[in-house]
Amino acid sequence: MKINKTFFTILTIASLSIVSCKQKQKEENAVKNTDAVESNIAGSKVLNSKDFDTVINNKTIKLYWLKNKDLELAITNYGGRFVGLWTPDKDGKMTDVVVGMGNIKDFVTSSEPYFGATIGRVGNRIAKGKFSIDGVEYSVPTNNGENALHGGYKGYQDVVWDAEQTNPYTLVLTYNSPDMEEGFPGNLNVKVTYTLTDANTVNMEYEATTDKPTVVNLTNHAFFNLNGEGSGTILNHKVQFNADAFTPVDEGLIPTGELRPVAGTPFDFTTPHTIGERIGVENEQLTFGAGYDHNYVLREQGGENMIHAATAIGDLSGIILEVYTQEPGLQFYCGNFMKSNNTFKGGSKDDYRTAFCLETQHYPDAPNQPEFPSIRLNPGETYHTVSEYRFSK
Repeated sequence: MKINKTFFTILTIASLSIVSCKQKQKEENAVKNTDAVESNIAGSKVLNSKDFDTVINNKTIKLYWLKNKDLELAITNYGGRFVGLWTPDKDGKMTDVVVGMGNIKDFVTSSEPYFGATIGRVGNRIAKGKFSIDGVEYSVPTNNGENALHGGYKGYQDVVWDAEQTNPYTLVLTYNSPDMEEGFPGNLNVKVTYTLTDANTVNMEYEATTDKPTVVNLTNHAFFNLNGEGSGTILNHKVQFNADAFTPVDEGLIPTGELRPVAGTPFDFTTPHTIGERIGVENEQLTFGAGYDHNYVLREQGGENMIHAATAIGDLSGIILEVYTQEPGLQFYCGNFMKSNNTFKGGSKDDYRTAFCLETQHYPDAPNQPEFPSIRLNPGETYHTVSEYRFSK
């Protein structure tokens, strides 16, 4: 059978044209659908996703929206940051309980580098930026006085994570941290999965593997105001911790190694107290931290069990935050170093003590404190830990 080549060519071009039109229509529909989803999100009234579209170190930055029935979470893959988190208050009004910037430029230039960030390779402080593994000493940049904080100058808050939104309520972030990045040994492959559950919960699952013995202590650094971003002081929030002891610190906020009972001290939150109730009393530890900036030793520590670590209640909103974790410690920080230098997405400033943090973690300076739970990770092992922020009213 003789084939008419001209006819075949015309037919092929026409077919390709149809496919191309269909693909273009599909892409346009996807954009429309994304815009429709964002238009139904409370946070889109103060956040424009396009203000996060940029490229840093040849990697694309975006703003991702996670949504289920009662929670909305905006995350950027620059630093794996929570930009905003909306949940209903006692009157059903969607309230943004996590402070953050309104665009990527303000995050990059912020004088507070940790707003909402995923923290690593080692959260919290390492004394003098030095630690040893198997007799080999390693040095991390000292970016907090004479000590290292949250992984050095370029911790994970300043890297661009690879991001995959697998469904409307889950975002998977991955990052390959090279050997000796910020002085830490081993190529570390990190995976963090943020998921909104039907139980009004932000589930945070951290995983990592290494090809050399190293140290790992990952956490999230969300700054909360349960009355809503821009609502003023957090000192009237009530908090309660499932902890009978804390780790006192020296003037550089490095733990002394002691596990000190909280009973009879301003650090006793075994029953509910407002944050501001005792923050101004004369106490050496409060002086060192300029307020609360301390690690609490959680009760009932143990492996895969989820510990009810903390409860916080917004005095105006009635929003309740419960923190659950598999970690042995919880860092309580109440905005002591906020100085009104940055503008949040809603137009308010980061004023003194207008946000607080509850960071699930291993204890500070763990590599230099043999009595503390270890944060060492060896080749062939998998670092795995889960924490949750649970909301109710």
